[in-house]
Amino acid sequence: MNNWPGKFVIGLTGNIATGKSVVRRMLEHLGAYTLDADALTHRAYAKGAPGYQDVIDEFGKWLVNKDGEIDREKLGNLVFSDPDAMKQLEAIVHPLVRQAAEILIKNASQPVVVIEAIKLLEGELRKLCDSIWVTNAPQEVQVERLMRKRGMNRKQALERIHMQPAQGTKVAVANLVITNTGSYDDLWKQVSEAWKEIVRVASRALEDTTANKKSVTSSGEFTVKRGKPKHSSAIAELITRLSKGERKATASDVMSDFGDKAYMLLEQDGRFVGMAGWQVENLVARTTDIFLEENVNVQKALETLIKEVENASSELQSEASLIFAVNELSTQEALWKQLGYERRTPQTLSVLAWQDAATETMSAGSTLFFKQLRQDRVLRPI
Repeated sequence: MNNWPGKFVIGLTGNIATGKSVVRRMLEHLGAYTLDADALTHRAYAKGAPGYQDVIDEFGKWLVNKDGEIDREKLGNLVFSDPDAMKQLEAIVHPLVRQAAEILIKNASQPVVVIEAIKLLEGELRKLCDSIWVTNAPQEVQVERLMRKRGMNRKQALERIHMQPAQGTKVAVANLVITNTGSYDDLWKQVSEAWKEIVRVASRALEDTTANKKSVTSSGEFTVKRGKPKHSSAIAELITRLSKGERKATASDVMSDFGDKAYMLLEQDGRFVGMAGWQVENLVARTTDIFLEENVNVQKALETLIKEVENASSELQSEASLIFAVNELSTQEALWKQLGYERRTPQTLSVLAWQDAATETMSAGSTLFFKQLRQDRVLRPI
């Protein structure tokens, strides 16, 4: 731990569709603080951020859309077709991303921090890391994932894969290589073993963070427990039962979802009576699945469940909490107001990253409720 006394920083990289984000999420489940450097890059040149004017000065006002934001698609088309332009953009944003990462690492309460970045090895973020982890996947797995998740045809998928530097160059410098064959169970086993055998060995001061934290928080007659992959069958049963069959989930479905989200389980009298599915991306907490049994005290149950989601989100330094309520919960505006939330639309949120998160996540029939968790923001100009 040469860089950060009391902390161990893992740099996580790998080529497209090798499972970097899934591995980062798994490490978060195990107790690490994780950050997505590529998302911080977008924040670096958002309106009001330190890199905003520098990008405009470098490339021109034609990039600015009617909302005053830099159009990412226009900027992307420019820099991906011009290597020199890409270098100019990176010269602006990379120092800012490193500065933001340093702030987040310093403020993290968790002893293990994970930085995910596709260009980790090419930039200054590598200097912040104590260990380099690389995700690797067979090309056919990459192709299948790009076709299924991004709607590409086989030719397009292969072109995207071959546009990137050879995966072998990253594997060659890795302290740990995680092979992702497409099996979530196998991937979870590798990450869990690496957490025990490498992270703890790398730092004598590091203990199992999940053991040090209370896994159950009580509030009256309710308790909240952080869901783990071992609870996948129970979570699937809850989703199916409490949605009255509208969503039929299996343990395999839930295991796959653990690559994207976490779960809070509401317990009463020794049995699960509710749950919330949520995730933190780009310093924004998004709660998309809330299920409660009909006979519970909705106000007390919701207060207990959401409070624990907020506590966990705050530990991950979230700036805002977005809740996407459906059915009867979407009509409980007075109840949400008591919890500090207000009904909003994505367009009324004041920060682009919050707007993007809301737009990406909001589904038909859902209602957005918003709460700002903290006032300070990284990459806000001084």
